Order: sequence, then C-alpha cells, then structure tokens
Amino acid sequence: MSDFLLDRFEKCRKGISKNLQKLPNYCLDFLLSIENYTSPLTRLNYSKDLEIFFDYIAKNIFHKNAKDITFSDLESLRKQDIEMFLSYLSYYEYNGKTYHNGEKGKARKIATIRSFFKYNFKNDNIKSDVASKVDTPKIHTKEIIRLEVDEVAKLINEADCPDHMTKRQQAFNKHTKNRDVAILSLFLATGIRVSECVGININDVDFDNNSFKVTRKGGNQVILYFSDEVKTALLAWLKDREVWLKDSKENALFVSLQKKRITTRAVENLVKKYSKIASPLKKISPHKLRSTYGTNLYRETGDIYVVAEVLGHKDVNTTKRHYAAMSEDIRRSVANKVKLRD
Repeated sequence: MSDFLLDRFEKCRKGISKNLQKLPNYCLDFLLSIENYTSPLTRLNYSKDLEIFFDYIAKNIFHKNAKDITFSDLESLRKQDIEMFLSYLSYYEYNGKTYHNGEKGKARKIATIRSFFKYNFKNDNIKSDVASKVDTPKIHTKEIIRLEVDEVAKLINEADCPDHMTKRQQAFNKHTKNRDVAILSLFLATGIRVSECVGININDVDFDNNSFKVTRKGGNQVILYFSDEVKTALLAWLKDREVWLKDSKENALFVSLQKKRITTRAVENLVKKYSKIASPLKKISPHKLRSTYGTNLYRETGDIYVVAEVLGHKDVNTTKRHYAAMSEDIRRSVANKVKLRD
C-alpha cells in the first residue's frame, strides 16, 4: 500500500475512533461487520451518520446521553421518529455549526440507518427493524453540467496562456502553468476522480505505454491510458517538477509549491479558478470535468458499458442514470443507418 493510501487510511481510522467515542459500544460491532466490503472512507461516513442520528434521538426522544441508548430504546422507536429525523436533516445545528442536507444527503443517511438496524435485527439484538419501513427520499435527476468542446479548449488555454487573469494571478501561474495544464488534461482525457488524481505517484506512470495506475474507490487498482497530447503535457510538467523538488524524496506525481503532494482542495481551487474564466455561467468542479469526459466518451462509442468500465462505476445503472439523457441523441443518429431499399 502506498504512503498516500496509508495516510488516508490512518486519517479515516482516527476519524472513526473519534466518532465512536460518542456512540454506544455496540456501534463498533456494526462497523466491524462491514469492514470487508467497504472502504475506510465509507465507514467513516457511516460512523458520522450514526453519530448525528444518535445525537438526535438522544436529545429529542430519550433525553439521555447518546452512549447510554440501549437496544430496548432502539426497539421502541417508531417509523414516525425516523421520518422526523429525516425532516430534521434539512436544516440543523451540530457542534456549533449549521448543516443542510438535500435529497442525496438524506438518502445516504437513511441508507446508513437501515443498514445499522438490519444488522442488529439479523443478529437478534433487536426484535423489529423499524428503519426498513421508512421510504428513501426521492432523488430528482439533475441536468449534468459539462463543458462543451470549445469550453474544454478554452479551459486548458486559460491555464496555458492566462491572458484574462489579474497580474497577481499571472505571476503565480508562471510557476504552476505546466502542472495545471497537466492536471486539467488528465481529468478531461481520462475521467479520473480528484482523489485518484492526487493519489498518483511518479512511478505509477508508464510513458512507454501511455498508461498510469490509479486506486479506485474501495482500494482496487486499475490501469488507465492517456493520449499523446496528455503525454506531452505530463512530460512538460515533469521537467518543472524536477526543478521544484531537486533532492526531495516526495513521490507524488503532482505537488504543491510547498513541495508536498497536492491536496484535493488545491486541485478543486485551481479547476474553479480557470473555469470561472473559461465558462463563467457554469459551476465547474473536478467532478464536472469527469462528467465532461464521460459525455464525450459516450458520444464517441455509444456504449454505456465502456463508459462504466473506464469511469470505474461498479454498477452500470449508475452510469445510465448520469448519461440517459444522451440516449435520444444516439437513437436519432442511427435512424438512417438501416436501409430498407436501395
């Protein structure tokens, strides 16, 4: 396991341990039960969801410390209690901060609660599974925000030749130009996630085969391929990288001016900075660049399974939900392909 993955795993482990301090001891058993088929980040999110749920029922239903909630207490919960929790999630305060959950946030949290109750019901810790009676909030499909072909070129050009930036931004760009162009090119030509991008090490890249290794969600490693155009961008950055790092032993492909592995936040910020100029009416993030690649790949191949494989979707239905709107374009394009008579 790479140093980057070990560091991320350790951060998740510490986060889970911190959350468990506020939860009943039996919550640890549940998290251990899902360890073999979930990632550390997933378990961290589950522990956070449980922390919020137990805090809510402790204060609003049982009026006791969350750690003191028993299985008998859980058995006494009604369907309406959990539905009230979902309503509470729309806008709530926790640890002095205000949070908001939309449809997706609520759906994920109810999925955690369902999984938790199902585990305890299956193991005879509780006599009934009230969470199974609660419907998942309906998630309305949103239009995919993506860049058009001319916007893609403009985005990369802004990083390469920042004519529309302030003088201060241009001065900063002189140092980071080749790195930023390489990052944007890799996003737009391979559809990788931002976490996959920052996790790439220098020895993960094979320029002989135009390929690189990434670690997907869940820890699976796959080989992806890039074009000669991306290769040119990467090689230009590697020359700068060598000057930046000199005798440093940092093995990350992309680094910050502090000579450390670049963070996801820094990548998100640089994408936001250039996209504000290239496409001011669209709120572009690294994930939107991933959507742009997926869209272009689907248009070129018309094969949803290829798109799912390259993007790393475990379930092709996830891909279909994202790109179903493009199916009409494909159906229209093949309308005249089959001839009935010469």
